[in-house]
Amino acid sequence: MYTLGEAQLGELELLTSGVFAPLRGFMDAADVATVDVRGTLADGTPWPVPVILDVPADVVPPDADHLVLQDQEGSPLAVLAITERLASPAAVSSAAGPEVMRLAGPVTALREPEHGPFRQLRRRPEEVRAELSGGNVLAYVTRRPLNKRHIGQLRHFASQLNARLLVLPLITGPADVVTRPEALVRAVLAARQHLPADTLVIPVPLASRAGEPDQKTADLRVAAIAAAAYGATRLLADSPGVAGAPAGTKPGPLDLPGVPIPVISAGEWAYDPRSEVWRPLALIEPGAEQSELTDSELGALLDSGAEIPAWFAPPSVARELRRARPPRAERGLAIFFTGLSGSGKSTVARGLAEALIERGDRTVSLLDGDQVRHLLSAGLTFSRADRDLNIARIGYVAAEVARHGGIAICAPIAPYAGARATARELVTEVGDFLLIYVSTPVDVCAARDRKGLYAKARAGLIKGFTGVSDPYEEPRDADLVLDTSAMTRQQAVDAVLKLLITGGWLAGAPGDSAEPNGTAGTRTSGSVLRLGPAVRRL
Repeated sequence: MYTLGEAQLGELELLTSGVFAPLRGFMDAADVATVDVRGTLADGTPWPVPVILDVPADVVPPDADHLVLQDQEGSPLAVLAITERLASPAAVSSAAGPEVMRLAGPVTALREPEHGPFRQLRRRPEEVRAELSGGNVLAYVTRRPLNKRHIGQLRHFASQLNARLLVLPLITGPADVVTRPEALVRAVLAARQHLPADTLVIPVPLASRAGEPDQKTADLRVAAIAAAAYGATRLLADSPGVAGAPAGTKPGPLDLPGVPIPVISAGEWAYDPRSEVWRPLALIEPGAEQSELTDSELGALLDSGAEIPAWFAPPSVARELRRARPPRAERGLAIFFTGLSGSGKSTVARGLAEALIERGDRTVSLLDGDQVRHLLSAGLTFSRADRDLNIARIGYVAAEVARHGGIAICAPIAPYAGARATARELVTEVGDFLLIYVSTPVDVCAARDRKGLYAKARAGLIKGFTGVSDPYEEPRDADLVLDTSAMTRQQAVDAVLKLLITGGWLAGAPGDSAEPNGTAGTRTSGSVLRLGPAVRRL
Protein backbone atom coordinates (compact mmCIF):
# COMPACT_ATOMS: atom_id res chain seq x y z
CA MET A 1 0.00 0.00 0.00
CA TYR A 2 1.04 3.59 -0.56
CA THR A 3 -0.36 6.66 1.23
CA LEU A 4 -0.88 9.46 -1.26
CA GLY A 5 0.06 13.07 -0.59
CA GLU A 6 -2.39 15.93 -1.07
CA ALA A 7 -1.59 16.62 -4.73
CA GLN A 8 -1.54 12.88 -5.52
CA LEU A 9 -4.96 12.43 -3.91
CA GLY A 10 -6.26 15.18 -6.15
CA GLU A 11 -4.78 13.61 -9.29
CA LEU A 12 -6.28 10.22 -8.39
CA GLU A 13 -9.74 11.72 -7.89
CA LEU A 14 -9.50 13.55 -11.23
CA LEU A 15 -8.57 10.27 -12.94
CA THR A 16 -11.21 8.06 -11.31
CA SER A 17 -14.03 10.63 -11.57
CA GLY A 18 -13.51 11.17 -15.29
CA VAL A 19 -12.31 14.79 -15.12
CA PHE A 20 -9.07 13.69 -16.78
CA ALA A 21 -10.74 11.52 -19.44
CA PRO A 22 -9.56 9.97 -21.71
CA LEU A 23 -6.75 9.19 -19.25
CA ARG A 24 -7.43 6.01 -17.27
CA GLY A 25 -4.33 6.11 -15.12
CA PHE A 26 -0.85 7.52 -14.65
CA MET A 27 1.15 8.12 -17.83
CA ASP A 28 4.00 5.97 -19.06
CA ALA A 29 7.29 7.33 -20.38
CA ALA A 30 6.07 7.41 -24.00
CA ASP A 31 3.06 9.58 -23.13
CA VAL A 32 5.16 11.88 -20.93
CA ALA A 33 7.72 12.35 -23.70
CA THR A 34 5.15 13.25 -26.37
CA VAL A 35 3.28 15.57 -24.01
CA ASP A 36 6.53 17.41 -23.31
CA VAL A 37 7.48 17.67 -26.99
CA ARG A 38 4.17 17.95 -28.89
CA GLY A 39 1.44 18.53 -26.32
CA THR A 40 -0.24 15.22 -27.16
CA LEU A 41 -0.38 11.70 -25.84
CA ALA A 42 1.54 9.03 -27.74
CA ASP A 43 -1.63 8.23 -29.76
CA GLY A 44 -1.96 11.87 -30.87
CA THR A 45 -4.72 12.91 -28.45
CA PRO A 46 -4.15 16.53 -27.35
CA TRP A 47 -3.04 16.71 -23.73
CA PRO A 48 -1.20 19.60 -22.07
CA VAL A 49 0.73 18.27 -19.04
CA PRO A 50 2.16 15.05 -17.60
CA VAL A 51 0.04 13.15 -15.06
CA ILE A 52 2.53 10.98 -13.18
CA LEU A 53 2.99 9.08 -9.92
CA ASP A 54 6.35 9.17 -8.11
CA VAL A 55 6.70 6.99 -4.99
CA PRO A 56 9.57 5.88 -2.74
CA ALA A 57 11.12 2.80 -4.36
CA ASP A 58 10.90 0.77 -1.16
CA VAL A 59 7.07 0.78 -1.13
CA VAL A 60 6.94 -1.40 -4.27
CA PRO A 61 8.44 -4.91 -4.13
CA PRO A 62 10.40 -5.79 -7.31
CA ASP A 63 7.89 -8.46 -8.33
CA ALA A 64 4.74 -6.43 -7.56
CA ASP A 65 2.33 -5.91 -10.45
CA HIS A 66 -0.12 -3.70 -8.56
CA LEU A 67 -0.16 -1.12 -5.80
CA VAL A 68 -3.06 -0.18 -3.51
CA LEU A 69 -3.39 3.61 -3.17
CA GLN A 70 -4.84 4.88 0.10
CA ASP A 71 -5.75 8.20 1.70
CA GLN A 72 -4.14 9.79 4.77
CA GLU A 73 -6.42 7.79 7.09
CA GLY A 74 -5.43 4.46 5.52
CA SER A 75 -8.63 3.90 3.52
CA PRO A 76 -7.92 2.11 0.21
CA LEU A 77 -9.14 4.26 -2.69
CA ALA A 78 -7.85 2.58 -5.84
CA VAL A 79 -5.56 -0.09 -7.27
CA LEU A 80 -2.82 0.81 -9.72
CA ALA A 81 -1.99 -1.93 -12.23
CA ILE A 82 1.74 -1.39 -12.74
CA THR A 83 2.65 -1.47 -16.43
CA GLU A 84 5.94 0.43 -16.14
CA ARG A 85 8.40 1.38 -13.43
CA LEU A 86 11.35 3.68 -13.96
CA ALA A 87 13.76 5.68 -11.85
CA SER A 88 12.12 9.07 -11.45
CA PRO A 89 13.92 12.25 -12.56
CA ALA A 90 13.01 13.54 -9.08
CA ALA A 91 15.53 11.10 -7.65
CA VAL A 92 18.48 13.07 -9.01
CA SER A 93 17.54 16.16 -6.98
CA SER A 94 19.12 14.71 -3.85
CA ALA A 95 21.71 11.97 -4.01
CA ALA A 96 21.40 11.45 -0.25
CA GLY A 97 17.60 11.20 -0.35
CA PRO A 98 15.54 8.03 -0.72
CA GLU A 99 15.31 6.43 -4.15
CA VAL A 100 12.19 7.52 -6.04
CA MET A 101 10.40 5.40 -8.62
CA ARG A 102 7.92 6.53 -11.28
CA LEU A 103 5.01 4.14 -11.80
CA ALA A 104 2.60 4.00 -14.72
CA GLY A 105 -0.59 2.13 -15.43
CA PRO A 106 -4.39 2.25 -15.21
CA VAL A 107 -6.14 2.78 -11.90
CA THR A 108 -9.34 1.11 -10.72
CA ALA A 109 -11.38 2.88 -8.06
CA LEU A 110 -12.28 0.86 -4.97
CA ARG A 111 -14.52 3.45 -3.35
CA GLU A 112 -15.60 7.05 -3.61
CA PRO A 113 -13.15 9.45 -1.93
CA GLU A 114 -14.36 10.85 1.37
CA HIS A 115 -11.53 13.18 2.33
CA GLY A 116 -11.79 16.96 2.20
CA PRO A 117 -14.36 19.58 3.21
CA PHE A 118 -17.45 20.46 1.15
CA ARG A 119 -17.65 16.89 -0.10
CA GLN A 120 -21.37 17.39 -0.86
CA LEU A 121 -20.46 20.01 -3.47
CA ARG A 122 -17.88 17.83 -5.22
CA ARG A 123 -20.19 16.23 -7.74
CA ARG A 124 -19.22 13.80 -10.49
CA PRO A 125 -18.66 15.38 -13.91
CA GLU A 126 -21.28 13.30 -15.75
CA GLU A 127 -23.95 14.41 -13.25
CA VAL A 128 -23.07 18.08 -13.72
CA ARG A 129 -22.87 17.73 -17.51
CA ALA A 130 -26.38 16.24 -17.55
CA GLU A 131 -27.71 19.18 -15.54
CA LEU A 132 -26.02 21.76 -17.78
CA SER A 133 -26.65 20.15 -21.16
CA GLY A 134 -28.51 21.96 -23.89
CA GLY A 135 -27.12 25.48 -23.55
CA ASN A 136 -24.07 27.68 -23.24
CA VAL A 137 -22.07 27.31 -20.04
CA LEU A 138 -19.36 29.80 -19.05
CA ALA A 139 -16.83 28.45 -16.54
CA TYR A 140 -14.42 30.32 -14.31
CA VAL A 141 -11.62 28.46 -12.50
CA THR A 142 -10.06 30.18 -9.49
CA ARG A 143 -7.63 29.89 -6.60
CA ARG A 144 -8.64 33.26 -5.16
CA PRO A 145 -11.79 34.66 -3.57
CA LEU A 146 -14.06 36.49 -5.99
CA ASN A 147 -14.17 40.27 -5.66
CA LYS A 148 -16.43 42.80 -7.38
CA ARG A 149 -14.32 42.79 -10.54
CA HIS A 150 -14.77 39.03 -10.91
CA ILE A 151 -18.48 39.32 -10.18
CA GLY A 152 -18.92 42.11 -12.72
CA GLN A 153 -17.00 40.23 -15.41
CA LEU A 154 -18.89 36.98 -14.86
CA ARG A 155 -22.27 38.69 -15.01
CA HIS A 156 -21.25 40.66 -18.11
CA PHE A 157 -19.93 37.73 -20.14
CA ALA A 158 -22.69 35.35 -19.04
CA SER A 159 -25.24 37.88 -20.28
CA GLN A 160 -23.39 38.41 -23.58
CA LEU A 161 -23.17 34.67 -24.22
CA ASN A 162 -26.61 33.83 -22.79
CA ALA A 163 -24.74 31.31 -20.68
CA ARG A 164 -25.15 29.65 -17.34
CA LEU A 165 -22.24 30.18 -14.91
CA LEU A 166 -20.04 27.42 -13.51
CA VAL A 167 -17.46 28.46 -10.90
CA LEU A 168 -14.74 25.92 -10.07
CA PRO A 169 -12.66 26.80 -6.96
CA LEU A 170 -9.44 24.77 -6.96
CA ILE A 171 -8.93 23.10 -3.59
CA THR A 172 -5.62 21.26 -3.89
CA GLY A 173 -2.71 23.39 -2.76
CA PRO A 174 -2.79 26.81 -1.08
CA ALA A 175 -5.39 29.38 -2.05
CA ASP A 176 -4.42 32.96 -2.77
CA VAL A 177 -4.91 35.42 0.12
CA VAL A 178 -6.90 33.01 2.35
CA THR A 179 -4.48 30.02 2.16
CA ARG A 180 -6.87 27.23 3.13
CA PRO A 181 -9.05 25.63 0.42
CA GLU A 182 -12.12 25.51 2.68
CA ALA A 183 -11.80 29.28 3.20
CA LEU A 184 -11.65 29.73 -0.58
CA VAL A 185 -14.86 27.73 -1.05
CA ARG A 186 -16.63 29.73 1.67
CA ALA A 187 -15.60 32.99 0.00
CA VAL A 188 -16.77 31.80 -3.43
CA LEU A 189 -20.12 30.71 -1.96
CA ALA A 190 -20.43 34.15 -0.35
CA ALA A 191 -19.94 35.75 -3.78
CA ARG A 192 -22.47 33.43 -5.43
CA GLN A 193 -25.38 35.43 -3.99
CA HIS A 194 -24.27 38.31 -6.27
CA LEU A 195 -24.26 36.08 -9.38
CA PRO A 196 -27.24 34.66 -11.31
CA ALA A 197 -29.38 32.35 -9.17
CA ASP A 198 -28.61 29.24 -11.24
CA THR A 199 -24.81 29.60 -10.86
CA LEU A 200 -23.15 26.30 -9.91
CA VAL A 201 -20.10 26.09 -7.60
CA ILE A 202 -18.13 22.82 -7.86
CA PRO A 203 -14.84 22.48 -5.91
CA VAL A 204 -12.19 20.65 -7.96
CA PRO A 205 -9.06 18.99 -6.50
CA LEU A 206 -6.74 20.32 -9.20
CA ALA A 207 -3.18 21.21 -8.19
CA SER A 208 -1.12 23.95 -9.80
CA ARG A 209 1.38 22.60 -12.32
CA ALA A 210 4.46 23.81 -10.47
CA GLY A 211 7.63 22.91 -12.30
CA GLU A 212 6.19 23.31 -15.79
CA PRO A 213 8.28 25.64 -18.01
CA ASP A 214 5.25 27.95 -18.52
CA GLN A 215 3.23 27.32 -15.38
CA LYS A 216 0.50 29.93 -16.03
CA THR A 217 -0.25 28.57 -19.47
CA ALA A 218 -0.09 24.96 -18.26
CA ASP A 219 -2.50 25.77 -15.42
CA LEU A 220 -4.91 27.37 -17.86
CA ARG A 221 -4.77 24.41 -20.25
CA VAL A 222 -5.56 21.94 -17.48
CA ALA A 223 -8.30 24.25 -16.18
CA ALA A 224 -9.92 24.12 -19.64
CA ILE A 225 -9.88 20.32 -19.50
CA ALA A 226 -11.55 20.33 -16.06
CA ALA A 227 -14.14 22.92 -17.12
CA ALA A 228 -15.04 20.94 -20.24
CA ALA A 229 -15.39 17.75 -18.20
CA TYR A 230 -18.07 19.46 -16.11
CA GLY A 231 -19.99 20.66 -19.17
CA ALA A 232 -18.57 24.13 -19.83
CA THR A 233 -18.68 25.39 -23.41
CA ARG A 234 -16.31 28.31 -22.74
CA LEU A 235 -13.77 29.26 -20.09
CA LEU A 236 -13.27 32.83 -18.91
CA ALA A 237 -9.69 33.57 -17.89
CA ASP A 238 -7.55 36.24 -16.31
CA SER A 239 -4.79 36.26 -18.92
CA PRO A 240 -1.82 38.42 -17.77
CA GLY A 241 1.37 36.48 -18.45
CA VAL A 242 -0.41 33.71 -20.40
CA ALA A 243 1.00 32.79 -23.80
CA GLY A 244 -1.52 33.42 -26.54
CA ALA A 245 -3.39 36.22 -24.73
CA PRO A 246 -4.77 38.98 -26.97
CA ALA A 247 -2.74 42.17 -27.14
CA GLY A 248 -3.93 45.33 -25.41
CA THR A 249 -6.68 45.68 -22.84
CA LYS A 250 -9.64 44.33 -24.81
CA PRO A 251 -11.27 40.93 -24.26
CA GLY A 252 -10.87 38.20 -26.83
CA PRO A 253 -10.09 34.53 -27.47
CA LEU A 254 -6.77 33.08 -26.33
CA ASP A 255 -4.65 31.18 -28.81
CA LEU A 256 -4.31 27.87 -26.94
CA PRO A 257 -4.17 25.00 -29.46
CA GLY A 258 -5.40 21.64 -28.24
CA VAL A 259 -7.74 22.77 -25.46
CA PRO A 260 -11.22 21.21 -25.62
CA ILE A 261 -13.23 24.47 -25.33
CA PRO A 262 -12.60 28.10 -26.31
CA VAL A 263 -10.81 30.17 -23.67
CA ILE A 264 -11.58 33.88 -23.63
CA SER A 265 -9.67 36.65 -21.93
CA ALA A 266 -11.78 39.07 -19.88
CA GLY A 267 -9.51 41.94 -20.84
CA GLU A 268 -8.47 44.70 -18.48
CA TRP A 269 -11.11 46.06 -16.12
CA ALA A 270 -11.01 48.75 -13.45
CA TYR A 271 -13.35 50.45 -10.99
CA ASP A 272 -15.05 53.61 -12.25
CA PRO A 273 -15.54 55.85 -9.17
CA ARG A 274 -17.84 58.20 -11.05
CA SER A 275 -20.32 55.47 -12.00
CA GLU A 276 -19.46 53.31 -8.97
CA VAL A 277 -19.15 50.16 -11.10
CA TRP A 278 -16.44 47.87 -12.44
CA ARG A 279 -16.18 48.03 -16.24
CA PRO A 280 -13.69 47.54 -19.08
CA LEU A 281 -10.82 49.99 -18.78
CA ALA A 282 -11.47 51.28 -22.29
CA LEU A 283 -14.89 52.61 -21.14
CA ILE A 284 -13.46 54.70 -18.28
CA GLU A 285 -12.16 58.21 -18.75
CA PRO A 286 -8.34 58.01 -18.71
CA GLY A 287 -6.93 58.78 -15.28
CA ALA A 288 -10.24 58.33 -13.48
CA GLU A 289 -9.95 54.56 -12.97
CA GLN A 290 -9.31 52.86 -9.61
CA SER A 291 -7.04 49.81 -9.89
CA GLU A 292 -7.77 46.57 -8.09
CA LEU A 293 -6.12 45.99 -4.72
CA THR A 294 -3.02 43.82 -5.03
CA ASP A 295 -2.71 40.74 -2.85
CA SER A 296 -0.16 42.60 -0.72
CA GLU A 297 -2.46 45.58 -0.25
CA LEU A 298 -5.42 43.36 0.62
CA GLY A 299 -3.24 41.33 2.97
CA ALA A 300 -2.05 44.47 4.75
CA LEU A 301 -5.68 45.54 5.31
CA LEU A 302 -6.58 42.14 6.71
CA ASP A 303 -3.45 41.95 8.87
CA SER A 304 -4.19 45.31 10.47
CA GLY A 305 -7.92 44.73 10.84
CA ALA A 306 -8.75 47.70 8.59
CA GLU A 307 -12.00 47.86 6.65
CA ILE A 308 -12.07 46.31 3.18
CA PRO A 309 -13.34 48.94 0.72
CA ALA A 310 -16.92 48.40 -0.44
CA TRP A 311 -15.86 49.06 -4.06
CA PHE A 312 -13.52 46.06 -3.90
CA ALA A 313 -15.60 43.30 -2.28
CA PRO A 314 -19.22 42.89 -1.22
CA PRO A 315 -19.80 42.64 2.56
CA SER A 316 -20.48 38.87 2.41
CA VAL A 317 -17.08 38.22 0.82
CA ALA A 318 -15.31 40.69 3.12
CA ARG A 319 -16.65 38.77 6.13
CA GLU A 320 -15.22 35.52 4.80
CA LEU A 321 -11.87 37.16 4.10
CA ARG A 322 -11.71 38.41 7.69
CA ARG A 323 -12.69 34.97 9.02
CA ALA A 324 -9.98 33.29 6.97
CA ARG A 325 -7.32 35.86 7.73
CA PRO A 326 -8.05 37.62 11.03
CA PRO A 327 -5.98 40.59 12.18
CA ARG A 328 -2.53 39.66 13.43
CA ALA A 329 -3.51 40.68 16.97
CA GLU A 330 -6.06 37.83 16.90
CA ARG A 331 -4.19 35.36 14.69
CA GLY A 332 -2.34 32.27 15.81
CA LEU A 333 1.45 32.50 15.80
CA ALA A 334 4.45 30.23 16.35
CA ILE A 335 7.63 31.88 17.64
CA PHE A 336 10.34 29.36 16.83
CA PHE A 337 13.71 29.85 18.55
CA THR A 338 16.68 27.91 17.20
CA GLY A 339 20.33 27.84 18.24
CA LEU A 340 23.10 25.75 19.75
CA SER A 341 22.84 24.12 23.14
CA GLY A 342 23.70 26.82 25.68
CA SER A 343 22.93 29.69 23.30
CA GLY A 344 20.27 31.07 25.62
CA LYS A 345 17.25 30.25 23.44
CA SER A 346 15.36 28.46 26.23
CA THR A 347 16.10 31.28 28.68
CA VAL A 348 14.83 33.92 26.25
CA ALA A 349 11.81 31.75 25.32
CA ARG A 350 10.83 31.38 28.98
CA GLY A 351 11.29 35.09 29.55
CA LEU A 352 9.11 35.84 26.53
CA ALA A 353 6.40 33.43 27.70
CA GLU A 354 6.38 35.07 31.14
CA ALA A 355 6.17 38.55 29.60
CA LEU A 356 3.23 37.52 27.41
CA ILE A 357 1.45 35.86 30.33
CA GLU A 358 1.89 39.04 32.35
CA ARG A 359 0.30 41.07 29.52
CA GLY A 360 -2.68 38.70 29.46
CA ASP A 361 -3.88 39.57 25.95
CA ARG A 362 -2.76 36.35 24.21
CA THR A 363 -2.92 32.65 25.10
CA VAL A 364 0.62 31.24 25.34
CA SER A 365 2.03 27.69 25.12
CA LEU A 366 5.75 27.03 25.71
CA LEU A 367 7.29 24.04 23.93
CA ASP A 368 10.82 23.89 25.33
CA GLY A 369 13.25 21.49 23.69
CA ASP A 370 14.06 19.48 26.84
CA GLN A 371 10.41 19.22 27.88
CA VAL A 372 9.42 18.03 24.43
CA ARG A 373 12.17 15.39 24.47
CA HIS A 374 10.85 13.96 27.73
CA LEU A 375 7.17 13.96 26.76
CA LEU A 376 6.16 14.47 23.14
CA SER A 377 9.30 12.86 21.67
CA ALA A 378 10.21 10.37 24.37
CA GLY A 379 12.08 7.43 22.87
CA LEU A 380 13.54 9.29 19.93
CA THR A 381 17.31 9.20 19.44
CA PHE A 382 19.59 11.94 18.16
CA SER A 383 19.89 10.47 14.67
CA ARG A 384 19.17 12.78 11.74
CA ALA A 385 15.83 11.09 11.09
CA ASP A 386 14.72 11.24 14.72
CA ARG A 387 15.81 14.87 15.07
CA ASP A 388 13.73 15.75 12.02
CA LEU A 389 10.77 13.84 13.45
CA ASN A 390 11.15 15.69 16.75
CA ILE A 391 10.93 19.05 14.98
CA ALA A 392 7.98 17.85 12.88
CA ARG A 393 6.14 16.93 16.08
CA ILE A 394 6.89 20.33 17.57
CA GLY A 395 5.68 21.97 14.35
CA TYR A 396 2.47 19.95 14.43
CA VAL A 397 1.65 20.94 18.02
CA ALA A 398 2.58 24.57 17.32
CA ALA A 399 0.25 24.54 14.31
CA GLU A 400 -2.62 23.27 16.46
CA VAL A 401 -1.97 26.05 18.98
CA ALA A 402 -1.92 28.60 16.15
CA ARG A 403 -5.06 27.12 14.58
CA HIS A 404 -6.99 28.17 17.69
CA GLY A 405 -5.52 31.66 17.86
CA GLY A 406 -2.81 31.04 20.47
CA ILE A 407 0.91 31.77 20.53
CA ALA A 408 3.23 28.75 20.57
CA ILE A 409 6.79 29.48 21.72
CA CYS A 410 9.20 26.73 20.63
CA ALA A 411 12.83 26.42 21.68
CA PRO A 412 14.52 23.32 20.22
CA ILE A 413 18.05 23.23 18.81
CA ALA A 414 16.55 22.43 15.35
CA PRO A 415 19.94 22.19 13.60
CA TYR A 416 18.68 21.35 10.10
CA ALA A 417 17.16 23.85 7.69
CA GLY A 418 14.88 21.25 6.11
CA ALA A 419 13.25 20.36 9.43
CA ARG A 420 12.75 24.04 10.28
CA ALA A 421 11.13 24.54 6.87
CA THR A 422 8.75 21.67 7.62
CA ALA A 423 7.72 23.30 10.90
CA ARG A 424 7.19 26.61 9.11
CA GLU A 425 5.06 24.93 6.44
CA LEU A 426 2.85 23.22 9.03
CA VAL A 427 2.22 26.45 10.93
CA THR A 428 1.71 28.81 8.00
CA GLU A 429 -1.25 26.77 6.77
CA VAL A 430 -3.19 28.09 9.76
CA GLY A 431 -1.27 31.04 11.24
CA ASP A 432 1.98 32.97 11.21
CA PHE A 433 5.53 31.80 11.87
CA LEU A 434 8.51 33.75 13.19
CA LEU A 435 11.97 32.18 13.18
CA ILE A 436 14.35 33.61 15.77
CA TYR A 437 17.98 32.56 15.52
CA VAL A 438 19.95 32.79 18.76
CA SER A 439 23.41 33.09 17.23
CA THR A 440 25.55 32.97 20.38
CA PRO A 441 29.06 31.73 19.39
CA VAL A 442 29.88 28.10 20.13
CA ASP A 443 32.78 28.96 22.47
CA VAL A 444 30.45 31.06 24.62
CA CYS A 445 27.91 28.21 24.64
CA ALA A 446 30.65 25.79 25.73
CA ALA A 447 31.79 28.12 28.51
CA ARG A 448 28.24 28.23 29.88
CA ASP A 449 27.86 24.43 29.82
CA ARG A 450 27.55 23.32 33.46
CA LYS A 451 27.00 19.68 32.47
CA GLY A 452 30.29 19.45 30.59
CA LEU A 453 28.61 18.17 27.41
CA TYR A 454 30.76 20.24 25.05
CA ALA A 455 33.95 19.02 26.77
CA LYS A 456 32.82 15.41 26.46
CA ALA A 457 31.87 15.91 22.81
CA ARG A 458 35.23 17.51 22.03
CA ALA A 459 36.94 14.60 23.75
CA GLY A 460 35.00 12.16 21.57
CA LEU A 461 32.93 10.79 24.45
CA ILE A 462 29.62 12.02 22.97
CA LYS A 463 28.93 11.36 19.31
CA GLY A 464 26.69 13.47 17.07
CA PHE A 465 26.76 16.57 19.29
CA THR A 466 25.48 19.65 17.47
CA GLY A 467 28.15 22.29 16.99
CA VAL A 468 31.02 19.85 17.64
CA SER A 469 30.64 16.55 15.80
CA ASP A 470 27.29 17.24 14.12
CA PRO A 471 26.51 20.26 11.93
CA TYR A 472 24.29 23.22 12.73
CA GLU A 473 22.88 24.81 9.58
CA GLU A 474 22.64 28.52 10.30
CA PRO A 475 19.26 29.95 9.24
CA ARG A 476 19.22 32.21 6.21
CA ASP A 477 15.53 32.99 6.67
CA ALA A 478 15.46 34.15 10.31
CA ASP A 479 13.07 36.99 11.11
CA LEU A 480 15.21 38.08 14.05
CA VAL A 481 18.78 37.25 15.09
CA LEU A 482 19.92 37.57 18.73
CA ASP A 483 23.38 37.11 20.22
CA THR A 484 23.00 36.61 23.96
CA SER A 485 26.74 36.98 24.54
CA ALA A 486 26.30 40.70 23.88
CA MET A 487 22.91 41.39 25.46
CA THR A 488 21.00 40.57 28.62
CA ARG A 489 18.05 38.26 28.81
CA GLN A 490 15.72 41.24 29.24
CA GLN A 491 17.17 43.00 26.21
CA ALA A 492 16.60 39.86 24.14
CA VAL A 493 13.01 39.51 25.39
CA ASP A 494 12.39 43.20 24.71
CA ALA A 495 13.70 42.78 21.16
CA VAL A 496 11.22 39.97 20.48
CA LEU A 497 8.37 41.95 22.05
CA LYS A 498 9.29 44.89 19.83
CA LEU A 499 9.07 42.66 16.77
CA LEU A 500 5.65 41.39 17.87
CA ILE A 501 4.36 44.91 18.47
CA THR A 502 5.69 46.44 15.27
CA GLY A 503 4.41 43.43 13.34
CA GLY A 504 0.92 43.85 14.79
CA TRP A 505 0.71 40.58 16.77
CA LEU A 506 0.60 42.52 20.04
CA ALA A 507 -0.98 45.83 20.89
CA GLY A 508 1.69 48.43 21.66
CA ALA A 509 1.90 51.36 23.97
CA PRO A 510 0.72 54.73 22.62
CA GLY A 511 3.18 55.87 19.96
CA ASP A 512 4.12 52.35 18.86
CA SER A 513 3.22 51.74 15.23
CA ALA A 514 2.40 48.40 13.68
CA GLU A 515 4.25 47.74 10.45
CA PRO A 516 2.35 45.49 8.02
CA ASN A 517 5.43 43.43 7.16
CA GLY A 518 6.67 43.17 10.72
CA THR A 519 10.20 44.24 9.87
CA ALA A 520 10.40 47.65 11.48
CA GLY A 521 11.73 48.01 14.98
CA THR A 522 14.37 49.49 17.18
CA ARG A 523 17.83 48.36 16.15
CA THR A 524 20.73 48.00 18.52
CA SER A 525 24.29 47.03 17.67
CA GLY A 526 24.48 44.85 14.54
CA SER A 527 26.40 42.20 16.47
CA VAL A 528 23.62 41.96 19.03
CA LEU A 529 20.36 42.04 17.14
CA ARG A 530 19.33 42.18 13.54
CA LEU A 531 16.01 41.74 11.84
CA GLY A 532 15.48 39.20 9.14
CA PRO A 533 13.47 39.24 5.91
CA ALA A 534 9.81 40.21 5.70
CA VAL A 535 7.62 38.12 7.96
CA ARG A 536 5.67 35.36 6.26
CA ARG A 537 1.97 35.94 6.06
CA LEU A 538 -0.93 33.54 5.78
